[in-house]
Amino acid sequence: MTDRPASVPVSALAVLYPAIAEVSRRVGADAVGLIDVDGVGGSNLDVDRALVTYSTGLSLGHPSSPLQVSATVVGDQPVPARAIPEVVARIEIVVEQLRAAIGKVPEHGLPVVITTWALSRWTLEGRLGFLHRLVDAGAERPVAWVSVEGVGVAPAVPTLGDRRASGHSIIGLAVFDHRTLHVEAVGRCWSKGRWLMWLGGGDAG
Repeated sequence: MTDRPASVPVSALAVLYPAIAEVSRRVGADAVGLIDVDGVGGSNLDVDRALVTYSTGLSLGHPSSPLQVSATVVGDQPVPARAIPEVVARIEIVVEQLRAAIGKVPEHGLPVVITTWALSRWTLEGRLGFLHRLVDAGAERPVAWVSVEGVGVAPAVPTLGDRRASGHSIIGLAVFDHRTLHVEAVGRCWSKGRWLMWLGGGDAG
């Protein structure tokens, strides 16, 4: 289904941090379990432990963290200044382990599945199968998916009218709850997260 990708750059954390915080807010979650699909190296799982600074002056995360990431913000919409809630699980997997990984997240935590530039290595059938697995998992408990993928790569995530292979990525937030999918594109990023345009606002749906 997939080749093993190269390690995801830590610059992705500048995109993931506000996206995970936002999807947690939308679900009303006080705790999350992070499930990184094909991330390789586990850096995505340390997102809450990093210090992320933006060109607007906003800082998120831990001020004394040795893991420091920065990003340039473009556009008019500010990056939300919300903290990621308590992380109660950190799990790195390939897609066949998805259901088992979700089951390892304590009941009070929201499973947040993360994909960063992984799905482009999968066939279309594999990407759709992944989406169906998330829908099935959401029949049992709310599950979130934060995606940072090329335009048109993540199934069900809006393209914002952008062209495929346009050189940037779409930041998607999806919530699966009782087989109902709420999905939104909340931003764009360039250079693997070094440049960020935040578009999110309002509730998912």
